[in-house]
Amino acid sequence: MKIVQIILISLTALAGCTKKADSSAQVTQTTVVTDTTKKTMTDTLNYLALGDSYTIGEAVPQVQSFPYQLTNALNVDKLGVNAPTIIATTGWTTDDLISAIVRSNINGKKYDFVTLLIGVNDQFQRLSQDNYRTKFVQVLHTAINFAKGDTSRVFVLSIPDYGVTPFAGGQDSIIGPDIDQFNAINKAESTKAGVHYLDITAISRQAANDLTLVAPDGLHPSGKMYMLWVAQLEPMVKAKLKK
Repeated sequence: MKIVQIILISLTALAGCTKKADSSAQVTQTTVVTDTTKKTMTDTLNYLALGDSYTIGEAVPQVQSFPYQLTNALNVDKLGVNAPTIIATTGWTTDDLISAIVRSNINGKKYDFVTLLIGVNDQFQRLSQDNYRTKFVQVLHTAINFAKGDTSRVFVLSIPDYGVTPFAGGQDSIIGPDIDQFNAINKAESTKAGVHYLDITAISRQAANDLTLVAPDGLHPSGKMYMLWVAQLEPMVKAKLKK
């Protein structure tokens, strides 16, 4: 599998929190990613990424976010994907994402594939799981509509477990099981809808023993962790785009 050329070198809010990363925090590592997303005459595919801070790549450069790394990797495979359209903001719940889509300028547009990762802020803000299920189903069907009604072009990612990060302060035994319950909901509804589902929660839990997988803010994924997500996501997307 060909993945974007990446060189690893040494160098607040939770997706559900309103704090931003401290810009003065010492950078201990970064992931340099070759940006191949510049639009050319051969670009033909459009990508929509829906989510929260995990989608915009809070606390890392934009090019290290998973939508940009995914686009880069697909372009290495000569699939001609335009730079992603991203509807995501740190702190957004599923309700916030739905409202933002309504207010955006993308309504009526269609995309060749869509990714969706949402729910950590519902958990963090202690919103009900019943509300999450209802609203997740709503935004999932919206994503399918953006993908021209083709469920095979929609890719849902599970919610990462921030309980293992320094931000969580050792509350992993409480946060982890709660994240699992929210993920059980989005997985069940994704399966029912017939879209693709990628469980990246296990990857996120590797941060318990590898802090290079955590961004300088002590909470969000680093570019290195996003690279691990893309290593699994890119083959799934590529297989559908090449059909």
